Amino acid sequence: MTTVPPPPATLAPTALIDSDAPAVQAFAAEHARGATDRERAVALYLAVRDGFRYDPYRIDLSPRGMAASSVLANGYGWCVPKAALLTAACRAAGIPARMGFADVRNHLSTERMRETMKTDLFIWHGYADLWLDGAWRKATPAFNIELCERFGLLPLTFDGEHDSIYHPFDKSGQRHMEYVRQRGAFDDLPLAQIVADFQAVYGGWLDTGTTTSALHSASFDADVAREAVQ
Repeated sequence: MTTVPPPPATLAPTALIDSDAPAVQAFAAEHARGATDRERAVALYLAVRDGFRYDPYRIDLSPRGMAASSVLANGYGWCVPKAALLTAACRAAGIPARMGFADVRNHLSTERMRETMKTDLFIWHGYADLWLDGAWRKATPAFNIELCERFGLLPLTFDGEHDSIYHPFDKSGQRHMEYVRQRGAFDDLPLAQIVADFQAVYGGWLDTGTTTSALHSASFDADVAREAVQ
């Protein structure tokens, strides 16, 4: 059986998966350690997962806010730009990579998020899809280890052989994440479609006339800390 190689686009930079940005190049050079693509991909996954805080309140859907390099500049990101950074860093390291998306039902979002979004359905959840040893492997670098420990979540691991996707239950056995729709894999980040769907589904969650989350001025970390002790 012949394995079809990944298309050249999965190694090429784009405006949003900006693997040619100097900051992304430097990040990949620093963290892509290992003798094989698998080892280097795992090292990059851990660097993105734990090196940048997950913050779903500070969402900026502008092209500048969604670029992979924005996570490096900000020090934080939500699932889509963090996945874009992992995708870009892998491309910069010579590992074919693309972005995957799914709709998930989040049973452990904060009270502020539930009240603002009016739903626990998160559309266009993003992850990276990495070409390793002749197959595509899903890698989800969204939740940093500190957040998992504070929120009682099982941290996601990635070994380069098996898919790394959200756990259905947390440490206590409560429902966590439920995948309700797979949207497929993309060589570039489909920003226009994400913005249109967010505006249609979430409405008032986005500030009027902008692409910035209405939660932007609140603190996700503070909400997590407060609810974790209740």
